[in-house]
Amino acid sequence: MTQTTDRPAAATGARAPRPRLHRAWFVAAVTFVTIIGAAAFASLPGLLIEPLHNEFHWSRGTIGFAVSVNLALYGLTAPFAAALMDRFGIRKVVAIALTVIAVGSGLTIWMTAAWQLVMFWGVLVGLGSGSMALAFAATVTNRWFVAKKGLVTGILTAAGASGQLIFLPVLSWLVQHHGWRPASITVSLAALAVVPFVWLLLRDHPADVKTTPYGSEEYVPKPPPVTGAARRAITVLVKASKTGTFWLLAGTFAICGASTNGLVKTHFIPAAHDHHMPITAAASLLAVIGIFDIIGTIASGWFTDRFDSRRLLAIYYALRGISLLFLPMLLAPNVQPPMIFFIVFYGLDWVATVPPTIALCREQFGDDSAIVFGWVLASHQVGAAIVAYLGGLARDVFGSYDVIWYASGALCAVAALMALVIRRRPASPLVVAAAA
Repeated sequence: MTQTTDRPAAATGARAPRPRLHRAWFVAAVTFVTIIGAAAFASLPGLLIEPLHNEFHWSRGTIGFAVSVNLALYGLTAPFAAALMDRFGIRKVVAIALTVIAVGSGLTIWMTAAWQLVMFWGVLVGLGSGSMALAFAATVTNRWFVAKKGLVTGILTAAGASGQLIFLPVLSWLVQHHGWRPASITVSLAALAVVPFVWLLLRDHPADVKTTPYGSEEYVPKPPPVTGAARRAITVLVKASKTGTFWLLAGTFAICGASTNGLVKTHFIPAAHDHHMPITAAASLLAVIGIFDIIGTIASGWFTDRFDSRRLLAIYYALRGISLLFLPMLLAPNVQPPMIFFIVFYGLDWVATVPPTIALCREQFGDDSAIVFGWVLASHQVGAAIVAYLGGLARDVFGSYDVIWYASGALCAVAALMALVIRRRPASPLVVAAAA
């Protein structure tokens, strides 16, 4: 399949003509589409709370607990998945993860007890989605790109928002008109549909197609498989945890997860429904967040290539906190202009934090940065898991979500301050090479 024109000059002894489009961009496109296809599972939890509460009479706290297990495992699996990708390859890990997601989502249609929701949606989908986490995007970026890493990170991060934009309106329509089971089957089929796409088109390393990483003139041989994936993930965690920077990054990203996946993605739709807004309207607003998330994340990647990542994070968290403080006043039966402004504003900020966070991991931790980011992402999902549960519990206890909106806004202010005190690591040849 590989043409001789893909082989670099260093490998053939003759100068080969350059292809018009570097193969790295093709791999990035495959990764983008894969993440879009896998995004269906992330679009469903907020739509399930009310239907499951009405059908099985489970408390919102119980349903929120299942979502929190999903989110926590999503994060805790990520660093091990990054190490497994170094051991077995990106393609195998991602294909298996998508299959696990499909099985877990499909089994939910037969559940009759809350523990089954925790097992199928919480454990199986959580484990599968953790292997499809942002560590996947970070690994692809680190292997295939030397230049424009911030931009590529932003584009791949935006893929999740693109999937949300595609799937949320469809899933909300299915839930409202046909119940939650067809929506769950749709998630299962979407994950399965991506598996052959990944297996046939994704490649693990530039050396697999005998080319160089984008932005590099030097041919990089494919490294041998790294054994002891679990041991390496733990070793990297122990080493990174001895630095203050790791804890600051983990703390800020935990607040990021709490204020996005744990709060807005999980509880915005039921909170809007409490104010008599139709579920389809609330889901459409989340989809609009996805539109502006794409713009904001790609722009953040561009900014990350040019500006101090610490200051970018401080700005992002401060603006997010301010917007959350206003949200309880904007919820109403109908969508009013102030709510649209919030959705646009929040969408631009949704995962704009990812490119500068990955850049700081790369700057501070070099070759281990993908695994370190996996652990930082674990903190993101643990924060999301805690708020996913506390949000449902607060609704059961207080009869509204207001207290959780205000608390999350205050936490974002704390995250802004934490970002500002992250120290810049003194430049060294190794770090410069890793961050290039």
